Amino acid sequence: MILLRGTDIRDNKKENLRSRINEIKEKEKDGFIPPTLVIFQIGDNKASTVYIGQKKKFAEYIGAEVLHITLEEYISESDLIAEIQNYNADNSVHGIIVQLPLPRHLSVHNITNAIDYRKDVDGLSGTSLGLLVQRNFKMDESLSGGVDTFIEPTFKGFIPATAKGILSLLNEYNIDVSGKRVCVIGRSVLVGKPISLVMLAKDATVTICHSKTSNLKEITKSSDVLISAMGVPGFIDKSFVTDGQILIDVGITSVDILTGEGENIRKVCGDFAFDDVSDIVNAITPVPGGVGPLTVASLFENLFESFHNTLL
Repeated sequence: MILLRGTDIRDNKKENLRSRINEIKEKEKDGFIPPTLVIFQIGDNKASTVYIGQKKKFAEYIGAEVLHITLEEYISESDLIAEIQNYNADNSVHGIIVQLPLPRHLSVHNITNAIDYRKDVDGLSGTSLGLLVQRNFKMDESLSGGVDTFIEPTFKGFIPATAKGILSLLNEYNIDVSGKRVCVIGRSVLVGKPISLVMLAKDATVTICHSKTSNLKEITKSSDVLISAMGVPGFIDKSFVTDGQILIDVGITSVDILTGEGENIRKVCGDFAFDDVSDIVNAITPVPGGVGPLTVASLFENLFESFHNTLL
């Protein structure tokens, strides 16, 4: 069984981004404007604050800049969109994201679609998803999918960070999904739909499963690659898998576990019951340490692409 670790890949990406930004900085000298990401945080969700902190730390290391804009929880949709549009018009800003989840009174659809598609480094707007559907995005260093007919001939869409991280993981371990049966559990705009479209672009035969799928075990066991983004810890046990499969776990969840000494500890778990399935399958991502480390790195790769586009 092969452990598909993302930490070393993340570290390599971090060093590569740092090197490329420093190279441009030396070339541009006094005219250098660093890759700049605006992050909108609505309210004071503690988990969001932690995630944003990770992005700030990554940005500082590679030489990028993060503008963290905090807004009150009850801001109106029109006021938030106006704030976004201000940064859409700012040429010194290369990427804009709105940290999810949003308060219930705000429409994720309306807010993400307010972001200029050229700065939508999260890849969640309708235009960005349309580019994915048309295979108009950069899949890796050697291959760009599709014909550039959407919006403008030179623009490539941004793959959402988690899907991009999964693609990087597969590429690093030389896992070719062409002609393979890939099952994706989860249909969210954040993960399920984007990774399904990316796998289709890599010539896989893709099945998307969700809470209403009636024959889930039959589908998962007939797949060569199983990607789970359910967020239900330990749900996928040995009854869902078979010999030789590749398992990609995106469902990171924190749970309380009672130790033998009667102490409660907090543990991060994935959708796969790791100890139950790891001896059966050919390869699996650990949780933590698999897909998770690649998500922030992939976001900043998208930011760098946007930044680099302004230099062309």
